[in-house]
Amino acid sequence: MSILGKIFGRIFPKANAGQAPAATQSAPSQPQAAPAGAAAATVNRVDIEQVLDGMAANTPQKLNWRTSIVDLMKLVGMDSTLQERKELADELGYSGDKSDTAAMNMWLHKQVMKRMADNGGKVPANLMD
Repeated sequence: MSILGKIFGRIFPKANAGQAPAATQSAPSQPQAAPAGAAAATVNRVDIEQVLDGMAANTPQKLNWRTSIVDLMKLVGMDSTLQERKELADELGYSGDKSDTAAMNMWLHKQVMKRMADNGGKVPANLMD
């Protein structure tokens, strides 16, 4: 499973989210004859902010998932090492310098938020800017 798929799986538990990124790219056959956007709309939209705030309330660590990809990954119970983030960057098509971890991390956070929004998540607009 991809790293993004693991993140999705921890946030979108009922939607078989591990397959969500592939669903938007390859549009697997659906029993309904609805367009891909309509099929995504039929799945209950997951309020990402509510889910992650709920997870944060149940953890003793103070994690800033709103701006930090490291904290987001920690919050959902994933390894947030540099190697793991570099693999996520490769998976999402990052073309910048991976040794500039601050820039890479900011890009990763925005991409993950955007991908969640593209795959049925309700994400506040300010988290994708």
